[in-house]
Amino acid sequence: MRIYERRRTGKIIFLIVAAVAMILFLLVSNSLIKELAQQERERMDIWASATQKLAKADIDSDFEFLLAIISQNNSIPVLVTDADYNILDFRNFPLPDKIEDGKATFEELSQKNKDFLSSRIRKAGKGRSLDELSKTDPHFIKVEIYYNAFQYIYYEDSILLKRLSLYPYVQLAAMIVIALIIYLAVVYTKRAEQNRLWAGLSKETAHQLGTPISSLMAWNQFLEASGADKDVTDEIQKDVNRLSVIADRFSKIGSRPELRLEYLNETVRQSLQYMKSRISGKVSIKMRLSEDDHGVLLSASLMEWVMENLTKNAVDAIGGEGSIEISTGMEKDKVWIEVKDTGKGIARKNFKNVFSPGFTTKKRGWGLGLTLVKRIIEEYHGGKIFVKESEIGKGTTFRIELPSA
Repeated sequence: MRIYERRRTGKIIFLIVAAVAMILFLLVSNSLIKELAQQERERMDIWASATQKLAKADIDSDFEFLLAIISQNNSIPVLVTDADYNILDFRNFPLPDKIEDGKATFEELSQKNKDFLSSRIRKAGKGRSLDELSKTDPHFIKVEIYYNAFQYIYYEDSILLKRLSLYPYVQLAAMIVIALIIYLAVVYTKRAEQNRLWAGLSKETAHQLGTPISSLMAWNQFLEASGADKDVTDEIQKDVNRLSVIADRFSKIGSRPELRLEYLNETVRQSLQYMKSRISGKVSIKMRLSEDDHGVLLSASLMEWVMENLTKNAVDAIGGEGSIEISTGMEKDKVWIEVKDTGKGIARKNFKNVFSPGFTTKKRGWGLGLTLVKRIIEEYHGGKIFVKESEIGKGTTFRIELPSA
């Protein structure tokens, strides 16, 4: 349990750090964009002031300076209108119809271009008066041309500023995609390493068991020949056979086992025969097997291992006295097995975690039993296993679903 909790805590810390880094990135980017927007606002104020001074200019005014200020705006889209939204002048708008040489005034534009510009400012104004907008919307500037006569300047963000405002989100999306690719690559690599580790440990375990099993078989035969008590040699032979089965199971982990057509109920019965004699009499095992024994493609020895692990897990959950109910059935194109106990139950948040390596509620244990069960069911038999239901203090039901033959 502690191993799993440390791993989960590490993932949570990593996600928090990544989220904070992305938020800081967006905040800095938005701050820079706001500064650029403010600079454009200040430029438009200067441009509006120059326009106003040019309209009121007398013979002593510096026309060249004012015209230079006005002509310097070659990036910010601008519309000059009267109080009734009638366009008087425009600059830097990408028009749908290209302007012919010498046609730069609004009156000389095509009707399509005129409609385009009119729709832009009316959409921005939303039917409100320009005088009111100039007080509340920074994109509308009121300019006094001469005494008590006003024009209104409407400007939009430059193409550069619009692109920069989208850039942080595009970059963030790219960072997320790259992070996802890296995460999937790490997960795939880790899973491949786990598979190799599973295979290596399992085959080495099977190899290490082989020598003492052969030795025990020889010694048991020697005892039989020496006239030892038959009951004793029979019990020894049962345990030797059991060790041989275990070695065979470990040898199948890491490589694709050969699946054969087996009958589900019969496989379940055989797996429980060994367990019944090794379970306390205070724990009752009830079998509610379906009337029809369904054919399934499986590895009998591995499926028996699955049932033994689930039964041991149920016995541990019960803690001394209770009942275990094992049932089978068929739904459409799949057969199922359910193992139900009256143990301490599992919290809903841990329904998926119980199959993770290292997760265990026991004081002693590696948390690998259910991980192994999941691997056998899903990777080797194409089925699935999950916690169907559980309630703290009342018990848990595990359900296995396998494709029928």
